[in-house]
Amino acid sequence: MAITRDEVEKVSLLARLLLKEPELEQMTGQLGAVLEYIALLDEVDTANVEPMAHPLDVVDAFRDDEVQPSLDRERALANAPNRDDECYRVPAVLGVT
Repeated sequence: MAITRDEVEKVSLLARLLLKEPELEQMTGQLGAVLEYIALLDEVDTANVEPMAHPLDVVDAFRDDEVQPSLDRERALANAPNRDDECYRVPAVLGVT
């Protein structure tokens, strides 16, 4: 599959890349080579290959959640520089320029 210079230029604009003329020509050649290599995958017979998301068996390494004792609210808020009865208070950050 060949890629045109116009297509590379369009992709570079979508990616917000400002490519100069020599870079556009170089990228056209390089992306064309990548697409030709990927096109080789179309020739591989995958009819009997099971779809997979990962080539290795992945095991969940997380432990089960268990309720455990934790700090009470008063101790957790004891060193807070600014707080109300229930929460830490922080300055608003939305809308600030």
